[in-house]
Amino acid sequence: MISYKNLNGNSNVKCYNISENYIDIEFYNTPLVYRYSNVVPGRQVLNELKRLAIQGYGLNSYINRYVKKNYERRIPVSAYNY
Repeated sequence: MISYKNLNGNSNVKCYNISENYIDIEFYNTPLVYRYSNVVPGRQVLNELKRLAIQGYGLNSYINRYVKKNYERRIPVSAYNY
């Protein structure tokens, strides 16, 4: 996992992992890793999530505004293979 830059200073995103077909995101307030993929929520949204993660700004806001609970699955942090 890569630490999120959090350039705005108030994001709830802790870290992320980018793969070709998905992005996994860990938030500070939950013991879960959320997977967003090219299937759910779809390729266009996935590409934007990846772009924002790399940019280090706007990822949490984008998820809260547009993606919400539209994730593929949740993985317990304790079971996630870092």
